[in-house]
Amino acid sequence: MRWGRHPGSAWILSMAGLVAIAIMAFLWHLGSVGLVDETEPLFAEAARHMKISGNWITPYFNQETRFDKPPLIYWLIALGYYIFGVNEWAVRWPSALSAIALMVGCFLTLKKFGSTTHKYLKFAEIQPSAWIATALVALNLQTLIWARQGVSDMLLSGCMGLSLFSFFWGYATTKESDNNPAINFVDKLKNCCHWQFPNRWYLGFYIFTGLAVLAKGPVGIVIPGLIVVVFLAYLNRLWSVLPEMGVIWGGIIFGLITVPWYILVIIENGQDYIDSFFGYHNVQRFTSVVNGHSAPWYFYFVVVLIGFLPWSIYLPIAIYRLEFWRRNQWINQPRNQQLGLFAWVWFACIFVFFTIAVTKLPSYVLPLMPAAAILIGIFWGEEFGKNSSYINRKNRWFFNTVLVNILFLVVLAIAIIYSPQFIGPDPAVEDLASVVNNSGLPIKGGIIWTATAVLIAWLIGDRHQWRLIITANLIGFILFFNMVFIPGLFLVDEYRQIPLKNIAQNLATFQQPQEELWMIGFAKPTVVFYSQQPVHFFRINDFFRAEGEPLLHILNVLQNTSESPTALVVSRAKDLARIGLQPGDYPILTKQGNYQLVRISKQILLYRVIHNE
Repeated sequence: MRWGRHPGSAWILSMAGLVAIAIMAFLWHLGSVGLVDETEPLFAEAARHMKISGNWITPYFNQETRFDKPPLIYWLIALGYYIFGVNEWAVRWPSALSAIALMVGCFLTLKKFGSTTHKYLKFAEIQPSAWIATALVALNLQTLIWARQGVSDMLLSGCMGLSLFSFFWGYATTKESDNNPAINFVDKLKNCCHWQFPNRWYLGFYIFTGLAVLAKGPVGIVIPGLIVVVFLAYLNRLWSVLPEMGVIWGGIIFGLITVPWYILVIIENGQDYIDSFFGYHNVQRFTSVVNGHSAPWYFYFVVVLIGFLPWSIYLPIAIYRLEFWRRNQWINQPRNQQLGLFAWVWFACIFVFFTIAVTKLPSYVLPLMPAAAILIGIFWGEEFGKNSSYINRKNRWFFNTVLVNILFLVVLAIAIIYSPQFIGPDPAVEDLASVVNNSGLPIKGGIIWTATAVLIAWLIGDRHQWRLIITANLIGFILFFNMVFIPGLFLVDEYRQIPLKNIAQNLATFQQPQEELWMIGFAKPTVVFYSQQPVHFFRINDFFRAEGEPLLHILNVLQNTSESPTALVVSRAKDLARIGLQPGDYPILTKQGNYQLVRISKQILLYRVIHNE
């Protein structure tokens, strides 16, 4: 059958491929492991509280307001509770859906504006760049980790990515307008203020940008806006494209999506919300270190290298090949051939923005991963079917890059094999290093990446097979994902999360009327979610202070809480001993892993606290 004569069959094949990647990368075992402390259960419980309380404006966790993030992630998780029930799948489905939407958006964009068709394939529906970029945008550690977490990072990345894809579709499919650089600035502003309604693609840009703001705040508009402005300014098209974008109507649509909730939450919570969300979680995170998340200036070089492995090895040559510094050459290119430059601006703006920011976390650069995938997809896709000046053994830059690829995989294999030796003490698992070593996962990971390195070394030595180097990396990654990454999730769940989950879900067996639940020595939000009740958290250091608010808080809880003379306590034996309690002071009701559930008399604990030196 000649595929070129049956484009419908090609679309069926394309959709089947996308479904297969989505199932393997994002849906397989999505809800099979418990929520992961510390962050994921905060979102899960806040969404559950919204569902049962009917308050869809202010998020709460453990009976306290939670102003960290806007409501979109809570709304979607709560919707999942209605559809799937209150479980891990419902918590994570917004992140998985966001990753799938991002993957599909990447495929369609590369298919439309990517490289030329592979000359060896007999139908015009498949382009190597589209499939390579789609595989890479899904199969990288950063995306896989956050697509399987019920937090707002993947949702932000999905909304931001779809907004940028929408912009480029609008930009690339709109007829070029005249750009008169001679008009003054005031006239340029007037041109932008025409009441022109945006086309469907620019409309998508405003809608998804608004959703990004509802997902994580002002960064949802700052980053896409910065990328679009820098891209258009570099091409000297800023003042010609802004009018066609319908910025007045676009701003109204954006405002209708974002403003109402912010007004309602400020009315309900006043200055507390403004200071916490805008002041602490946005301005302070950019200008100062928050929660100890500091890092050196090169932090994101390491994050991208590891988080996007092994594809990150080819980023420098893919970027260099663009020759983005040849501005006049890019200005003279038709709009629909500027996707590579747009991806580079997308990547660079996010990388530089968060490098400047003082607070640094690996998840902050998650939204640049689609751009990195596009850059490498275009690089490999455009050269796949022709004799390239870049991808061949005679080009020293490409050859050296492949050597780095091989060396990196060998180092990675060695690091994985010896990884148990670098694992520090974990309070949840007594001998985590031995657990990991005995699992056999480090050996499997080392074998997979060593075999991949050997295969690539063989391919680069064969002048007819070097194009399969990217495929070899992909096969190695898929094997690592299925044989090490997924089993690793179950291993971590078994030793770190299941014990707490079992204790929390079986509290009803032991809990007496009005008896409260406390945690001493650590704070694990999963217990709040799985027990579906408030928890008093106490740190060990709070018990050793002779005076001050922490100790006063403990005394107040001991003396003025519920009428029950006892409390259920989740803790560890060594933590209870550190605050002065003796084994005879409490009965052990159940023990799971390193944790135990005990019943403690408040009077005995009060006596130990008062007399603790």
